[in-house]
Amino acid sequence: MNITDRFLKYVSFCTTSDENTNLTPSTPGQIEFAKYLRDELKAIGMQEVDLDENGYIMATLEANSEELRAKSPVIGFIAHMDTSPDASGKHVQPRIVKNYDGKDIVLNEEENIVLETAKYPEILRYKGNDIIVTNGKTLLGADDKAGIAEIVTACEYLLQHPEIKHGKIRVGFTPDEEIGQGADHFDVKKFGCDFAYTMDGGAIGELEFENFNAAACKITVHGVNVHPGYGYHKMLNSMRIAYQLAVMLPRWETPEHTQGYEGFYHLVGMSGTVEETTLNYIIRDHDRARFESRKREMEHLVRKVNREYGEGTAEIAIRDQYYNMREKVEPVMHIVTLVEEAMKNVGVTPKVQPIRGGTDGARLSFEGLPCPNIFAGGENFHSRFEYLPVQSLEAAYAVILEIVKLLNR
Repeated sequence: MNITDRFLKYVSFCTTSDENTNLTPSTPGQIEFAKYLRDELKAIGMQEVDLDENGYIMATLEANSEELRAKSPVIGFIAHMDTSPDASGKHVQPRIVKNYDGKDIVLNEEENIVLETAKYPEILRYKGNDIIVTNGKTLLGADDKAGIAEIVTACEYLLQHPEIKHGKIRVGFTPDEEIGQGADHFDVKKFGCDFAYTMDGGAIGELEFENFNAAACKITVHGVNVHPGYGYHKMLNSMRIAYQLAVMLPRWETPEHTQGYEGFYHLVGMSGTVEETTLNYIIRDHDRARFESRKREMEHLVRKVNREYGEGTAEIAIRDQYYNMREKVEPVMHIVTLVEEAMKNVGVTPKVQPIRGGTDGARLSFEGLPCPNIFAGGENFHSRFEYLPVQSLEAAYAVILEIVKLLNR
């Protein structure tokens, strides 16, 4: 099966994750997809194919050279099976726009859903490419089914070409990465690699070994409800207090006003009544000291509200999610330069940049598995305007093969 057909098959599985189920994996579609991948890995000739009770898949491509088995490091490639709950992943209907002409792409004529170059000018870089899009009603799923397709196709090629000598290679596919739980049950010791790569980046050429420090923050504001006609000096409207707290944060330190290494506070959910309102934030910063300062600022604002309205009016719970992998990758920077060389060898210009987000690799790096992130090729992730240039998909696959060749030269 060629890589494009493989990817199109993968996106037929609905694998949207859900942080509210308290299950692992969080949704049944992920197990269905995992079983398909397990069977596919066995069919192409992979060994030690294992699907565990938590929906994690691991498999081995054994060394085909005794010399390399003894001296070559064990390398891993990792991708995640779930798609983001930010947009529907059900009944994805992909199509390929051949030889893209640089104009707006009508995704859904009936509902006037258009991928406009004015809003998404990055697509102009792919003029002349074949671009996979959706019908505008769902995301595509290149994040991260493109990564899985690239890994499986590379393994299949190596199995079919034993003249390419290599050491032991491991692959791992995880559930629930999009809800921050992809590394929760990943057994690093069982995976048994010296280092690994997540194939979970975006546009062609992206190579990342530093990411946000990340935390989730929930603020609960308690109010007092009485008849509004008799609320004088009695009513305490939790929604109004929550709004007051929200606007105390700097308005320019939000996702829509930050880029590069700039961190932010992001209000991702707000719900409430007069009696109780919750604010759900994510806190992000590449710099660890600024990250800790942002968390303290949230706690300070809660204390400020409590001084004005009474102790216990607002409560805060902050949970760290992951940290910047840079400190764990820098001591082994040869694993980054290896990818840079591989990219150049296959005609891809490396774009080393910080991740304005995180990957499974961030947490795995802190568990003893250094794990930089390589592009999977898609753009506009988590959106119905997501797309994937076929040539980027093929380039990522070529990079994997070149990494293997360089590592075992």
